[in-house]
Amino acid sequence: MSPEKLVIIDYCGTLSLEAPRFGRPENLLRALEQSGLAALGISTPETFWKNIVDPTWVKGSTTAIGYAQVMAERIASLCLAPDAPTSEIEAATSRFVAMYLAASRIDPHWQPILARLSEHPTVITVVATDHYAEATGKITGYLDSWGIPAWKIWRGEESSSPPESGETFAQLQKRIPDSQRSPRFFVANSADLRVWKENRRFWEILKSQLPLESVRRIFLIDDFGFNEAPGDSYGERAKVLARQAKTVANLRETFQAEVEVDPFALPGEDRGCEEADAGLIAETTARIEAFLERRS
Repeated sequence: MSPEKLVIIDYCGTLSLEAPRFGRPENLLRALEQSGLAALGISTPETFWKNIVDPTWVKGSTTAIGYAQVMAERIASLCLAPDAPTSEIEAATSRFVAMYLAASRIDPHWQPILARLSEHPTVITVVATDHYAEATGKITGYLDSWGIPAWKIWRGEESSSPPESGETFAQLQKRIPDSQRSPRFFVANSADLRVWKENRRFWEILKSQLPLESVRRIFLIDDFGFNEAPGDSYGERAKVLARQAKTVANLRETFQAEVEVDPFALPGEDRGCEEADAGLIAETTARIEAFLERRS
């Protein structure tokens, strides 16, 4: 049965509420110290955001270089620790990224609806994220731990591959039985597609690689950067609103489909509250369920 609906879910700030919380000043200070970055001159949140993340975000999130390497190159170029060998800088950035990714788990309250989506016969689900290259394997790993197989999408290849495998989607289709030839869950990372979600090209790549020709309804769940930590320019309100408008417009144009948008925004006073997290996820789950039940 051809999929009639497409569900798109953001990762950082939506599926993972802990990812942006890692960037809160108190958490970031601890991570900078424990990773060794503070000893290399990256000792404050202000330095981290303004001197490291902001200048490298485009390269880090639209190429395969990865968070650790782009950060190491930036630190070396600033000569903040001129006597530190490259190996020490790279070790510190690798530790920091490992800490960040370990903290960026998918909230367990999402598990039931994600499992249902992965088994639904008329829906394709895509976790779509503007992120660094290292995030893709982490996302597929979290999903796999719940028994949800997710396939990676990337730019310039004939299709997709399973996590931790070089097997292409086309090869997978030939190898498995006919009854199992319809993967339903995918991960699309800007670092793999080489372009951000707000760009139409992101969705054109998605459309070219997945069996979406019958899709007429799309449900988009995304915070658009609203839940990002203070200091992270990705979460600036003007950028959030512009990103939402561009993303929705490009989705509609690319798929010529009806797009329902569910902004996943936690009020400031509720950020960090587990009860508020669970409540918002429950409300969103109910809206996804209603979308699944609705006739196309």
